[in-house]
Amino acid sequence: MQAVKMYTTAVCPYCIRAKQILKARGVEQIDEVRVDMDPDARMAMMEATGRRTVPQIFIGSTHVGGCDDLMALDSRGGLTPLLNG
Repeated sequence: MQAVKMYTTAVCPYCIRAKQILKARGVEQIDEVRVDMDPDARMAMMEATGRRTVPQIFIGSTHVGGCDDLMALDSRGGLTPLLNG
């Protein structure tokens, strides 16, 4: 299974939902980067994605986007193949 990295904050309902979806698809480990505690990480996230909002989700080297993007990918059947590499 591909590595999953997610930029999050402590009180983000979209982050919680994204983690639930990923765990339901078999993801056991999420590399969670808390941007509310690390301004440098927030800057790195914005440079890598061009976005300011969380969550920002990477599966392997692919930037999936936020929670809505993850749900859309899952609904079209693309999440599981991406996770499986």
